Amino acid sequence: MMGGIESVGEAVTGGLAARAVEPVAGEGLGEGHGACLNCGTRLIGPHCHQCGQAAHVHRTVAAWWHDLAHGVLHLDGKIWRTLPLLAWRPGELTRRYVEGERARFVSPLALFLFSVFLMFAVLSAFGGAGQWDSKEVDNGLAREIRAADAKIVDVEKERREALARHRPTAAIDVRLKSERDNASLLRAMKERGMIKGTAFRVNDDVPFWLRHAIEKAGANPSLLLYKLQTNAYKFSWALIPISVPFLWLLFLHRARYRRQYKAYDHLIFVTYSIAFMSLALVAFVLVRAAGLSWGPLNLAFILAPPVHIYRQLRGAYRLSRLSALWRTAVLMWFAGIALTLFMLLLVTLGVLA
Repeated sequence: MMGGIESVGEAVTGGLAARAVEPVAGEGLGEGHGACLNCGTRLIGPHCHQCGQAAHVHRTVAAWWHDLAHGVLHLDGKIWRTLPLLAWRPGELTRRYVEGERARFVSPLALFLFSVFLMFAVLSAFGGAGQWDSKEVDNGLAREIRAADAKIVDVEKERREALARHRPTAAIDVRLKSERDNASLLRAMKERGMIKGTAFRVNDDVPFWLRHAIEKAGANPSLLLYKLQTNAYKFSWALIPISVPFLWLLFLHRARYRRQYKAYDHLIFVTYSIAFMSLALVAFVLVRAAGLSWGPLNLAFILAPPVHIYRQLRGAYRLSRLSALWRTAVLMWFAGIALTLFMLLLVTLGVLA
């Protein structure tokens, strides 16, 4: 219950964050009369042309709730013009936004922020982030404790034999201490409820800072998973700069494309594309949570990313079918590389933090 409430809070926060970067031009309807209540400028439209405040303001509870829904969901006409194009004609949406139609649509950054917040909220609410089977892990720890005890018995036997033959035991003593420490750590994890993983050691030739980080992650991988989820939430924006160079490479071989399409165009393409993929994942999780597991529907979700990328490439860059098709295949491969780099970034941040 608490997780669901927190998820709703995350979605609302995402909507408000998106609203903070979303331009308000083009939303007003009707005409304003008199002077602006904020700066006193004479009104000639639904908004003050000097400070941008709406001509009509309200002081009712209903108006407050309207502002909340307006800020979270962009219920101002923009969202209903943006989402259909994003879903089915993403290339046209990208091209029209790049060419100057900004007030008509939700900006790519605002849509990206809201979709990412919503995605993590839904994943958190419906367990998409992963769950631990505590019973299975507990049984695994018990097996590892028994194995560690058996190793201790073997090393102790080896030490007794060395003493009987008057051989040095320094190396054996180091191994024995290591095995005992390992067993003690496993028991502490089990007794204190830290049953989220297994302890392991890294060779001494690994640099200390890296060895310490890896051992810490191995001692409690549940904490590492939590850090990964948190960092994915905080650093999701990093997917955009990671992905843009790969898209730029697709047009590097033609001078015409290099002159016509700039880095800004690729940024808009990538931002809208990631926003769509996030919303598609939200739809998939919700459909599965509702128990609507149907073969053709699952196939549609699998085919959605390449089909969407193809349509966006062809429309945004005015490509032929063949040109858009091979770029789609390469971009899907690039997307896998970008996602891998993003995951490596998250793992590094999670391990070193």
